[in-house]
Amino acid sequence: MPGTITIRLFARLAQLAGAREMQLDIGDGLTAGDAYRLLVQRDGALAGFEASLAYAVNQEYVDADTLLKAGDELALIPPVSGGCC
Repeated sequence: MPGTITIRLFARLAQLAGAREMQLDIGDGLTAGDAYRLLVQRDGALAGFEASLAYAVNQEYVDADTLLKAGDELALIPPVSGGCC
């Protein structure tokens, strides 16, 4: 069903995009991975994370092939490093 989803960006993705949250209009059959690829088309700086990206829809981890529907919240979580002893 066509509509809008909210995309939340974390860590390096948020830094590169200059935003922690954005809206994306979607159509039928769009997956979490498709949504990421659409963002990369809009802003090439977000490219390069697909192989290691974690996806969450409505606060539950999902696979990249999970279908989205209007009103969903998609979180894109790149790998993070660091921490201390």
